[in-house]
Amino acid sequence: MPDHMQRFVDIESKMPEKRHARMRRSDFAEIYQYFSPKMASDQSSRCEQCGIPYCQIHCPLQNNIPDWLRLNAEGRIREAYEISQATNTFPEICGRICPQDRLCEGSCVLEQSHHTTITIGAIEKHITDTAWENGWVKGPEPHRERQQSVAIIGAGPAGMAAADMLRREGYRVDIYDRHDRAGGLLIYGIPNFKLEKDIVARRCKLLADSGITFHQNFEVGRDASLAELRDKHDAIFIATGVYKPRDLEAPGDDLGGIYAALDYLIAANRVGLGDTVATFEDGTLDAKGKDVIVIGGGDTAMDCVRTAVRQGAKSVKCLYRRDRRNMPGSMREVANAEEEGVEFIWRVAAEAFLGEGVVSGVQANKMRLGPADDTGRQSPQPIEGSSFTLGSDMVIKALGFDPQDLPSLFDEPALAISRWGTIETDPVTKMSTIPGVFAGGDITRGASLVVWGIVDGREAALAIHHYIQTAAER
Repeated sequence: MPDHMQRFVDIESKMPEKRHARMRRSDFAEIYQYFSPKMASDQSSRCEQCGIPYCQIHCPLQNNIPDWLRLNAEGRIREAYEISQATNTFPEICGRICPQDRLCEGSCVLEQSHHTTITIGAIEKHITDTAWENGWVKGPEPHRERQQSVAIIGAGPAGMAAADMLRREGYRVDIYDRHDRAGGLLIYGIPNFKLEKDIVARRCKLLADSGITFHQNFEVGRDASLAELRDKHDAIFIATGVYKPRDLEAPGDDLGGIYAALDYLIAANRVGLGDTVATFEDGTLDAKGKDVIVIGGGDTAMDCVRTAVRQGAKSVKCLYRRDRRNMPGSMREVANAEEEGVEFIWRVAAEAFLGEGVVSGVQANKMRLGPADDTGRQSPQPIEGSSFTLGSDMVIKALGFDPQDLPSLFDEPALAISRWGTIETDPVTKMSTIPGVFAGGDITRGASLVVWGIVDGREAALAIHHYIQTAAER
């Protein structure tokens, strides 16, 4: 068989075609078109098949990327899918929303040598979408049924990844989730133009059809205590995520027209799902016709600015206290937002909100960048006497998220937390300070990426399996 690889010399790197920004601004559909089989094969064939695959090393899931690129280039797409899904519970989701430019693609040897990266995410999406179309994607099919059961608190990426792995081992799995739909932030936090909701819904259905039981609108601490769930199940996995918004605590932050990012995004996503949302219907959380300012520089901020554009905002500005190079969000998302008309104002920090009852402007201060802090990014420092005002009648704060007080919410004071409010767990076993209670995802590591939630869910499932089987042998 001829070698199909290392064709980066004569084939240039390409993403799937993007819909024109003018069209994108008017709807919430995904912005990238699909690769044709030939285009996906050609892009896969650019892979250098490195002896040390930096793309794989910098993938949190350690996905065997070079192997499935080769298989796809050779037309063996079903085998490519099998390799892809062996390490990733949700490859169709990661292919769409992972910040590949910061992970696998950014670490590609071709990118580092200025030959331009392999478009790994788009190829992963193509492979998995093809698998779904052909009926190759199967839910967990245990070889034997076990009597033990596991409760999972939270139906987001970490919880569902753990559920999938545990069901494959034959455990009875119950997922308890506070929302009316499974998926967590995949459903209510990430807009459709990045991840259409039927992609998540079909995966949830696959898990439900495999025997996993979803308990929606269920809040631990209200409908049952953690102790009651422990009495009912052999092990618990806490994967609640982090939902408490960080705040500026600046003068005027109690004015009307100032909202937390997640409140805004949940309302927008519910409207997209066909729900009636009173705070959207009355115009409160609708950006139409408004001058919108979003404060923050992460992926949540990008979701907010791009949602506001699609809702018909009069203008959309993003204030970030560092520069483009020091921004934590995906550079690809920044570029998409700019194409769609978002104005970025770099090295600026909001210091006060102005208005009479309702916000009418943001007082901001220009910043200079000093030495790097513990995140590796340069520290912003205010420039004295540089204050200025920006007019706005809607402000969205996208400053990140902190954990809720789970020991109080769950009525479980023995559940130890760190100084950041995250659940303390053993780094190897993922077990908390309560025997048989495990945790993972954002509730242990702080607000992070979906892919890290999947990693934690898979690893916790293996630890839970070991724990239950060890207990059974005693």
